[in-house]
Amino acid sequence: MNLISWIKFDVIGDSRGSLVALESNKNIPFDIKRVYYLFGLSSDLPRGFHAHKTLRQVAICISGQCEMLMDDGKRRERVTLDSSSKGLLIDTMQWHEMHNFSDDCILVVLASDNYDESDYIRSYEEFLNEIKCDDTSIK
Repeated sequence: MNLISWIKFDVIGDSRGSLVALESNKNIPFDIKRVYYLFGLSSDLPRGFHAHKTLRQVAICISGQCEMLMDDGKRRERVTLDSSSKGLLIDTMQWHEMHNFSDDCILVVLASDNYDESDYIRSYEEFLNEIKCDDTSIK
């Protein structure tokens, strides 16, 4: 599994403007069960700081930009979300943090399931322990 997986969306447009269609199991690799968006964010107040056991998400910055820190327990990588024509796949068991929001940032997130607090891992130490358990069970 790649740590950073971008999904590029087809943009349909003409002199009147542009359109991007997002479709479950077509350009989004799962059934979309929940959509939420973040806006009015402070650049100095990061968000996220969690991983999900089973939830998959696609984050799309439809206005402005922000940075995303992705971590799989072995690698950490920062990327900038700044395009409404591509989304970042946040897979299961990927720690993620969002930083440095521009004043005009609007971040839309498509999720594979409804909200379930029990799916969240909110402690980085617990996340690393879960990753180690998963690695040893594979061997």
